[in-house]
Amino acid sequence: MLELAAILVLGIFSQWLAWKVKIPAILPLLFLGLVLGPVSTLFTPEGEKLVDGDSIFQEEMLFHFVSISVGVILFEGGLTLQLQEIRKQGAVIRNILTIGLLTTLIGGTYAAYYLLDLSWRFAFLFGALIIVSGPTVVTPILRNVRPNHATNTILKWEGILIDPFGALVAVLAYGFVRTSKTEQEYTFIALKNFFLTLSTGAFLGVVAAWLLYYLLKKNRLPHYLKNVMTLALVILTFALSELIMKESGLLAATVMGVVLANLKIEDIKLILTFKEDISMILISVLFLLLSSRMELHELSQLGVNSIILFFVVILIVRPLGIFLSTLNSKLNVREKLFISWIGPKGIVAAAVASLFSLELTMEDSMLSPAELADARLILPLVFMFIVGTVVIQGSTAKIVAKWLGVLRKESNGVLFIGANEAARFVAKYLHKNGVPVLLTDTAHNNLVEAEFQGLPTYGGNILKENLWEEIDLTEMGRVFAFTSNTEINVLACRKFVREFGDENNFRLISRREVEVTNIDKPKNLLFSGAIDFINLIQLVRDSPEIKEEPVNTLAEYEDFLEGKRSRIIPLFIKSLNGNFQVVAGYPLSITRGDHLVYMEDINLSFESEVA
Repeated sequence: MLELAAILVLGIFSQWLAWKVKIPAILPLLFLGLVLGPVSTLFTPEGEKLVDGDSIFQEEMLFHFVSISVGVILFEGGLTLQLQEIRKQGAVIRNILTIGLLTTLIGGTYAAYYLLDLSWRFAFLFGALIIVSGPTVVTPILRNVRPNHATNTILKWEGILIDPFGALVAVLAYGFVRTSKTEQEYTFIALKNFFLTLSTGAFLGVVAAWLLYYLLKKNRLPHYLKNVMTLALVILTFALSELIMKESGLLAATVMGVVLANLKIEDIKLILTFKEDISMILISVLFLLLSSRMELHELSQLGVNSIILFFVVILIVRPLGIFLSTLNSKLNVREKLFISWIGPKGIVAAAVASLFSLELTMEDSMLSPAELADARLILPLVFMFIVGTVVIQGSTAKIVAKWLGVLRKESNGVLFIGANEAARFVAKYLHKNGVPVLLTDTAHNNLVEAEFQGLPTYGGNILKENLWEEIDLTEMGRVFAFTSNTEINVLACRKFVREFGDENNFRLISRREVEVTNIDKPKNLLFSGAIDFINLIQLVRDSPEIKEEPVNTLAEYEDFLEGKRSRIIPLFIKSLNGNFQVVAGYPLSITRGDHLVYMEDINLSFESEVA
């Protein structure tokens, strides 16, 4: 009981530590697992591990727990896969998932065969296991580096899509290994099992997704049972698929998630949030559990050739796959090199490798001594790749991006907190003038109206911690907090200070700040704090027009406003190159050819509200 409690508590502690020091959670999880597992045998009196996964889950129970956990994790990954967004990403991502995937598979196989003297079957399994990347490790790197839009988009979607694709290839490769170790004519049998695995998993995944869709659409489930029923149905689908065709459960869970993600279900956000929590717990437990199972003699097998294999994969195989996948693209050589450098391995690689290694070593009576040695090498080898790619690529990504010149230029896009009438009005003007915008809200009606007007939207809580994993904010460089709730506006500005800076986070003035005149107003008040939410909504309804006036100098700007402040709300300074300065408490820079963008209403007076 103490070991199980320790894994649960330390797993969550590792997640908190990773958040605190801004590193991928994989690193503290692996470190703690190794310290409490194989490393601890050097210090305990009888050479026993402080935490050992094998003592917590006996024999096949550990295999079943890992297997089901991986299925749930892949289901959660599938829920983030929007096919409509994928189609917009172009041929490069498609090629990476086909040409790049095959290059990694073949290159990794040959490298492992010749460098580590693995059998062809286990070298093939290793090549399949190192295909996956994963958003849980790619997203923190991209957030820290902030590369240009093209490289950011490709790496982000590769990370999301490669997990289910890579897991499928790994499952098929594992089926090949299992078949080939008991049959002489393994090619035909392996291909037959591949097809049956694919068919069984895909069919049951689609059926389960539509069953859950029916239950939710027809309100057959009470609100408090929707999340747990989803979890139960995922596990049922996984188990049933495994009973019908061994190793098809992972594919069934992934397909179920993908289908649900692309059906119109209002509860999908609620389900996704719940599944994220479950996946975080499972990831924490799995990494500690699996890394604690390893033995020192297994780690000692990772000699010089293993290190050479690592660098061959990241310096030769990965770049070769990327360059082949981007032959006819518009990417330049520098962008291709940066994409080639970023390919960290994540939880799916660790979990699937552990799953296969565990099952193979449990069947040691069916393996020759050489094959058993190969099977025991797979897990520490994959874990070495996880640690190596996350540490080396993660720590050098920003340096490499700067050296290659692929860092994102200053983004001029605007993230609107709130999609109400006033926000839509201002966003529509900016959108027409070529400024990227994204309106966020939790009110369905506001989002529908914004989409009807052709404005990009995001429906969800903008303050959530994993926001950057859900939406692409690459083009966003400023925040406009437009809600009627001042607390939300203030919190939103604070949230994005680290990403955009103090001078790029703006909010509407509150009613209290308008009424209390003897306090210093913040500099980041939209439109110089001349109008609050209620009056802005009224102005938009009464005078739905945005005007422009040429102002070549700051003096001309002041002359134009002189005597008109009671009826003019200055919004932006628009330059000849299309850039917009927000009229706020910060000093304005006005040059020849600039225009003042403003709203005017002769029926309203804001003179008393001007800060």
